[in-house]
Amino acid sequence: MTRDTTRHALLALLSEGRSGVLVTLKRDGRPQLSNVSHHYDPDEGVIRISVTDDRAKTRNLRRDPRASYHVTTADRRAYTVVEAVADLTPVAADPYDDTVEELVRLYRDVLGEHPDWDDFRTAMVRDHRLVARLRVERAYGIPRQPDAL
Repeated sequence: MTRDTTRHALLALLSEGRSGVLVTLKRDGRPQLSNVSHHYDPDEGVIRISVTDDRAKTRNLRRDPRASYHVTTADRRAYTVVEAVADLTPVAADPYDDTVEELVRLYRDVLGEHPDWDDFRTAMVRDHRLVARLRVERAYGIPRQPDAL
């Protein structure tokens, strides 16, 4: 495989699933890992994750925006790790602010339609939600291999 083909195959794994492991850095430099759901936009090279303002991963990303994100296939034979820099939206403050609009799009991309969007919007403000956008800088791992004959 060429380098571009390998990178494309590695990044394709981000679009195949909706869950992975977010790795942020604690104050002492050790990794902090969180299982999360995500949506990857290949045109932008951005992974979006819904987070709450009071969680360790959010505090870590505010202090040091470097992050890694790991996804794997169900059979665990292929995986991708991306190194990224995160930017965080403002915390949701109003059910119709830009952050909540982005959280609605993210929910739709991950899970489809919500049964009660008004309730969802209110919950995003109540829960102090925001979006972490991971801008992919580098990818490595083992891409999915074509089926052997």
